[in-house]
Amino acid sequence: MRVARTLLISAVLSSLANVTHAQDKPAPKDAVLYFVWPQNGTTIKGAFWCRFGLRNMGVTHAGDDYPNSGHHHLLIDVNEPLNPKEPIPSDKSHLHFGAGQTEARIELPPGKHTLQLVLGDSKHYPFNPPVVSEKITIRVR
Repeated sequence: MRVARTLLISAVLSSLANVTHAQDKPAPKDAVLYFVWPQNGTTIKGAFWCRFGLRNMGVTHAGDDYPNSGHHHLLIDVNEPLNPKEPIPSDKSHLHFGAGQTEARIELPPGKHTLQLVLGDSKHYPFNPPVVSEKITIRVR
């Protein structure tokens, strides 16, 4: 019993050493993330190409750990703030573009939607300070 308990405690302690912690990677203070298209207030019919813009930083693949570079994440209808100490979620409201894409064809149901871009580091964590676009509102017909 004592051996089993010791093994269990050892396993738990060693797994804690592998827990991923926030990267807290610095970003240039003059980095700017923005939408090339669509623009705030645009009404769109059907699917559309969403184009991402970035100044004073580079775009790279997820997993590539180059200074002053990251990859895009598109937040759709997200109202909750991101936790800077956790990776950006990956779901239907948090789209990842880890192949270094700077545009994507997006299809949304008719109605009003908000869009926001967030630049993530090599492990999907927001930078410090966060590199985010303004939140825009579009309408899909």
